[in-house]
Amino acid sequence: MAGHSQFKNIMHRKGRQDAQKSKLFSKLAREITVAAKLGTPDPAMNARLRSAVIAARQENMPRDNIERAIKKAIGTEGENYDEIRYEGYGPGGVAVIVQALTDNRNRAASDIRSFFTKSGGNMGETGSVSFMFDHVGLIEYDAGKASADDMLEAAIEAGADDVVSGEDGHEIYSSQDGFHEVAKALEAKYGEARKAALIWKPQNTIAVDDETGEKLMKLMDLLNDHDDVQHVYSNFEISEALMAKLGG
Repeated sequence: MAGHSQFKNIMHRKGRQDAQKSKLFSKLAREITVAAKLGTPDPAMNARLRSAVIAARQENMPRDNIERAIKKAIGTEGENYDEIRYEGYGPGGVAVIVQALTDNRNRAASDIRSFFTKSGGNMGETGSVSFMFDHVGLIEYDAGKASADDMLEAAIEAGADDVVSGEDGHEIYSSQDGFHEVAKALEAKYGEARKAALIWKPQNTIAVDDETGEKLMKLMDLLNDHDDVQHVYSNFEISEALMAKLGG
């Protein structure tokens, strides 16, 4: 768990500092459109769309942009995106999962494969590393929303599987099937979460040295900067010194 949180926090800080808003908004809009197309365009009735809208709000995406992305799904215009999961191994043999939404499968596969190769890793077949992760629901709240005990009690009552509380906030984990109901129950008690999404959570983490850690973070940057890539997950853990260096 520590490695997952550590990696997430590094990427969160780096993303805030480095990402161009236009590219970030484009990725968020793409996810909103796809989520609305796959279900109903009403966030209240579509858990994935609800999660996408929450993510957009957290990044201060204008309401007009959000509404435009939803309307794009209702009409016949616009691109059709394929949802693809790529898997592989990065430097140090760590597992990497890449989730993408693309309108060109060949381009996306070629680009992502080249990133793995240039980093000293290799892209594998679907299923080659995902067995080392659990596909679960994650709901996050700021630490000030509730005490650790109160959040744990509320999460258990809502049907969650696990809660991790710390200075950075509360992370509530649920099964895929129970995700929407857990999120709704907690929102009724504590308001809108800062994040609510299905993620790939590593079952165990691998500690890597600083040299390997820097190579891995370069690979993460390459992947995250690609227009088609929505999310990247991995199972490595780096030193506090390197985390401080990369974080700021």
